[in-house]
This record gives sequence, structure tokens and C-alpha cells, in this order.
Amino acid sequence: MDTRMEQEDQPGKDDKDKPSGLMEKIQQLGQTNVPQLSQDSNIHCLTIVGQIEGHMQLPPQNKTTKYEHILPQLVAIEQNPKIEGLVVILNTVGGDVEAGLAISEMIASLSKPTVSLVLGGGHSIGVPIAVSCDYSFIASTATMTIHPVRLTGLVIGVPQTFEYLDKMQDRVVSFVTKHSNISETNFKDLMFAKGNLTRDIGTNVVGDDAVKYGLINGIGGIGQAIKKINELIELNHTDEGEGLIQ
Repeated sequence: MDTRMEQEDQPGKDDKDKPSGLMEKIQQLGQTNVPQLSQDSNIHCLTIVGQIEGHMQLPPQNKTTKYEHILPQLVAIEQNPKIEGLVVILNTVGGDVEAGLAISEMIASLSKPTVSLVLGGGHSIGVPIAVSCDYSFIASTATMTIHPVRLTGLVIGVPQTFEYLDKMQDRVVSFVTKHSNISETNFKDLMFAKGNLTRDIGTNVVGDDAVKYGLINGIGGIGQAIKKINELIELNHTDEGEGLIQ
């Protein structure tokens, strides 16, 4: 009994091997002083990076955004009264169409103000996510690739397969044109353009062109995005105040 008690009092081997908080910051981020988000901030920042992972799990070396992680966060944002606005940061190559559309629909249906910012790239199914917010920004050097929906893996060469792809594509086109200022005709022209992408059809739209086509609202960065979300939050407060009747 005494021996067992002595062993319990001794610090475990795991505690010795576990790096301190300072060492962990150096290992993970390469620096000791890491700025933290304010605990009393009324704005939540959601990042969509890498490849959007859907029903199939991607290899571990792929950087992914798992939609089963994002959807519960969006539900929590809607329910949390302390969060008054959402900023969505995108740098994604796209991925699963239905997972991307699910995230887009969730963001679009939030009752709170939302602003998106495309940095680096917001390609493929990242386009609907970018336009799902109330206001969208894109960095002048960022790009958005617009191309037809594709299937990976075994494809059965029958008319029904084409019809299924066509209907899925219509869902994407419908969502984008509904939540942005681009017309269906112009969006389809970009989607089916030839000669812009190597070994594929579609268009790689750079920041200024994305605004010119009406796909994105404006050129900007994180400063402009935070400024805009604060404006929308204030506007939301004003509308709620005017709705009160004594």
C-alpha cells in the first residue's frame, strides 16, 4: 500500500514529456508571443481553407475543411447571442459539391450579418461559399476558378449520368446568381469558356475581374472586412430598434 501511494505521488512520465505552453507555441507557430482573439468580441471568424471534405475522407497529407465541423459551428453562431456578426475567410481549392453547397446554404440562412473575404483563392465550390454572405471582398491578387461540375472515380457512361451532373450544376449556378450580381448567362459563359484553363474549360477570374463581373462586391482585405461587418452590425441594431413599439 505504501509503495503504491509513493508511485502515485511521483509525477507521471507523460507530464515530463509534455512540452510547456511556451515550447508548444514555438513548435507550432515559430514564435513565443501569439496574439489572441478578444474574449468579448462580438464577431466570429470562420476559415475555409484547403480542400472542402465531403462524404469521403481525404488522405491525411491534404489540408482540408471538414463540413461536419463547419455546420455545427454555424448552428452555434446562430444560437449564441454574444456573436453579432460572422467573417468568413476563404483560401480553398474547392472540393465536394454537396458539402460546399450545404455550407453555403447555412451561411446564407444565418439571421446575423455576414462578410466573406477571398484570399489567395476561392476556387470551384468555394465560389458559392464566397457569395453566400451579405457582402463579399476579394484581395486584388486572389483568384476564383469557375468551371463545370465534374465527377471523380467510376463514371457510368449513360444519359442519366449526364442529366445528374447537369442538375447538380444548375443548383450551383442558381445559388451563385441568386446571391451575387452576376447574371446566369454571364456566369455560364465563364463556366464554359475555352482556352483559359489548361486541359479544361472554364475561367480563372482574378480579383478585379470578379468585381467587374458582379461576382464579388468589392476589392479589400481584412481591415475592410472588419469595418464592413461592424457597419452591418450597427445597421442591424438600428433596424431592431426601429421595430420596437412601446
